[in-house]
Amino acid sequence: MSSLEELIERHGGLRGSAVDVLQVIVSDWQILADLSFSDLLLFCRAPVTGELTVVAQMRPYTAQTIYNEDLVGTTFTPDQRPAVVRAFEEGAIVRDGDPDWSTGVPVREEAIPVPFDGDVVAVVTREANLSMVRAPSQLELTYLQAANELSQMLAEGDFPFPGEDPERELAPRVGDGLLRLDPTGVVVYASPNAISAYRRLGVVDNILGRNLGEFDLDQMALLEALADGEPLDSEVEARGAVVLRRLLPLTRTHHVLGGLMLIREVTELRRHERLLLYKDATIREIHHRVKNNLQTVASLLRLQSRRLNSAEARQALGESVRRISSIALVHETLSQDSRQRVSFDKVAQRLIDMLSSGLTDPERPVEMLLLGGAGELPAEVATPLALVLSELLQNSVEHGFGDRGGTVSVALDRRPASLHLEVRDNGVGLPDGWRLETNANLGLQIASTLVESELGGTLEVRGDDEAQGTVSEAVLPLPR
Repeated sequence: MSSLEELIERHGGLRGSAVDVLQVIVSDWQILADLSFSDLLLFCRAPVTGELTVVAQMRPYTAQTIYNEDLVGTTFTPDQRPAVVRAFEEGAIVRDGDPDWSTGVPVREEAIPVPFDGDVVAVVTREANLSMVRAPSQLELTYLQAANELSQMLAEGDFPFPGEDPERELAPRVGDGLLRLDPTGVVVYASPNAISAYRRLGVVDNILGRNLGEFDLDQMALLEALADGEPLDSEVEARGAVVLRRLLPLTRTHHVLGGLMLIREVTELRRHERLLLYKDATIREIHHRVKNNLQTVASLLRLQSRRLNSAEARQALGESVRRISSIALVHETLSQDSRQRVSFDKVAQRLIDMLSSGLTDPERPVEMLLLGGAGELPAEVATPLALVLSELLQNSVEHGFGDRGGTVSVALDRRPASLHLEVRDNGVGLPDGWRLETNANLGLQIASTLVESELGGTLEVRGDDEAQGTVSEAVLPLPR
């Protein structure tokens, strides 16, 4: 399906700021659908033919939808939607007198023009199912009155409010709880959910007919925003309860008529978020301590190697130090991020830097290059893979070049279900008849075992057919 921007440009001939205006409306018109108990359709008009196309649709949470099928992309002729055409031409709200029975149920349609830069660039229709109408409750009357006022603000270009975040998390909805305020901040209606939320905050007295300043814990900011006609999102916590509030001033020609305050109690959600933060911090601390312990072990091995007279023993301890340091790198990365995933490209580059400084000889310099990328990997994959890469690099540097230097390249290729790791050098190549199964040194045996048993992949070491040197290629399946 085409994006909203593409639909607006194709069917309405609109671009730039006009498109932005319609995208903001679509991001925040759920409240209008819920207050209206209505489906909302956004129409654009073709500049030449006058055809009307639905470019966006919103169903209400507070009522049954009229349209079970998605109408986005549906085109109507002007005579099929006369109220929409009148709203385009007159630039005012048009309410149909007679219900429309084309959907099989009586539908009352209201067409609301969307102004921009002196022109009507689109029309929003509110379409309510009249067969569901009954004697309205006080809550429903409050909803409908607020919906009419928001519709008028939309027609005047005052709703949605500029500068609001269209992707705000956990934004309260109409059904979560609602207060209707007069221009001074007096509560003229409070839904049962809103009353319950304030009781969780410790407000046990009746809030109906009282000013926000008498009972709300953040009354000054709310009253100032209401007086200025500015929306306000806020969060308040008391007596162990957490409540989100969203204040929407209701205006007419920039004069404040009152306000709506949507309220949502999020106590349990915030409690779970805090538990997760505590858990994440604990996990990061564990990784940090593991990294420190591994570095301590590596330091002890270095001290031990200095006391040894055997060059072979010192070399073996040096290899162990590098293996431990490779694992420590992964834990260091995990200690800096709460997710149990590792940016393996960073780990690979740090391994290359570490081995370049610790293994290479100035008299036979070896250049190491990192190509491609592996992206983020789970910790259970990144840890053994770091050790595999360390062994392959160490093998190339120590055994691939003889008395001369050269180049070692590491290529990482992330595919949908697998990861390909290739370590290629331009050294002396492999001896005739060499095989990984029978001739591998300890480092390659470790790498092969990790790839096959820990990672479920395959490791192949072969001579380079195109140029002298050696290629080690590991193919690993990635968990979905």
